[in-house]
This record gives sequence, structure tokens and C-alpha cells, in this order.
Amino acid sequence: MSKIFAVANQKGGVGKTTTCVNLAASLVASRRRVLLIDLDPQGNATMGSGVDKNELQLSSYDVLVAGLPARKAIVTTASGYDLMPANGDLSAAEVELLDMDGRESRLRRALRDLNGDYDYIVVDCPPSLNMLTVNALCAASGVLIPMQCEYYALEGLSALVDTITQIQRAANPELKIEGILRTMYDPRNSLTSDVSDQLSEYFGDRLYRTCIPRNVRLAEAPSFGKPALEYDRHSKGAIAYLALAGEMTRRHAANRNPSHSGPVAEAV
Repeated sequence: MSKIFAVANQKGGVGKTTTCVNLAASLVASRRRVLLIDLDPQGNATMGSGVDKNELQLSSYDVLVAGLPARKAIVTTASGYDLMPANGDLSAAEVELLDMDGRESRLRRALRDLNGDYDYIVVDCPPSLNMLTVNALCAASGVLIPMQCEYYALEGLSALVDTITQIQRAANPELKIEGILRTMYDPRNSLTSDVSDQLSEYFGDRLYRTCIPRNVRLAEAPSFGKPALEYDRHSKGAIAYLALAGEMTRRHAANRNPSHSGPVAEAV
């Protein structure tokens, strides 16, 4: 059965799309079958995967709104993972979904046909808690939350955890926090250490040991339509995402996924 992860944070600029693209490439490097779903109308994950969002014939919009079978919208990238791309058409989906029956579970139903085709399905969510994000959370078994170690990031995390709890209670009882990923990490900053300590206290082993450092190569790679692993496999950013993929797969192989007995909010 495919493991479906929504990569979500309503705060922009935390490395969400960078994480999606580079985690997908790193999981492929560890010989996993991976599908990356772009649910952000900006289409950054699509462009960062080397696919021109302006030339798409079919996209995640067609799957969500028009009911197109998921397989028909999927393309294979040069980096080895499959991609369900997105572009500005997806902006209209937020409004159009509101008038549809079962609007929050459109993605979950679409992915049923792919069950078993992939080891991992990674969903890049928009930087807001809208209907697109809700669709991702209803389809996912876990949420990977990238965040910077700063005060305002903690404020936003609380709102996201509340949303996850609501989805868990109302629509997807299997949903849990898969992990918290510290991005743009600078250990020399005292605030970074303070926030890391708080995250460790509240989330325990759901806080990934792997941290993603600030890295020029990670920032440059999207402009070339490549993950950092393909752009510069020896960069600190590429190595960090390989480490994250390894940590994630070891957790699953050892059946040591974090669990909880009550709502997610009890953990914070």
C-alpha cells in the first residue's frame, strides 16, 4: 500500500516545495517508486521538476475538478519520479470545489486507482489552509511539516495542528503528523536552538533528526528544473535530503512510526 504524505505549512517560504522535490528525488535514489503531486497553483514543484507548467495538457486540476483518472495526468520526470503537475488553472479549483459533493475527498478517491503503484506519494500543498490543502490532508496518512526555527513559525504550527486535528476527527481518522522537518537550519543562531528544544519537547521522535541547512545549491537548483541531487549531488542540501529519505524509510522499515492515542492537538 502506498504511503501518502501531505507536505504542508500555511506559512510560505519555509522550504515546502524544495522539500517535496528533493525528497521525491532522494526516495527514488533509494530505489523507491515515487509520485509527486503538485497541488499548488503556483506550479513551483512542477517547474522545479523540469516540467513546463505553461505547456501542460492535463494537470491536477483536471483530476480534482473534472474527475480525470489520475494516471492520465501523470508524467515521468528526468529525475525518475512521476509527477502530477499543476499550473494556474488550479486557482479556479478552490471555488469550483465548493459546489461539489464530497469536495474534501476528491483527491482521496482519485488516488484509489494508484494504490500499490508507488511506495510513496508526496503531495505539495499550497501555502494556505484552503480546500486544496484539505483534499491533501483527507487523502494522506501523514503530514510532513517543514518549518524554520523561528518564533512566528511556532505560531503558524499551532494553527496547522488544529486543522490536522479537525480533519482527523471529521474525515480522516488515520491522519497523523509524520514528522517535523527543520529547514534553513543555522545551528549558530541561539533562537534556532531554543525553538529546536521546544519542538523536541512537544513532538518527541516525530521531530526528524535530519535538519536541512541553508544552502545556495538548494536555492539555485529550481531555476534549472532539477532537484539538488541532480544539480549538485555533493552539496550539503542534497546530502541532507538523502539523509532525510534514509531516516524516513528506516522508520517505516522498523515499524517505528510515531503514534498517538488521541487527537493530534494533545501533542502540543
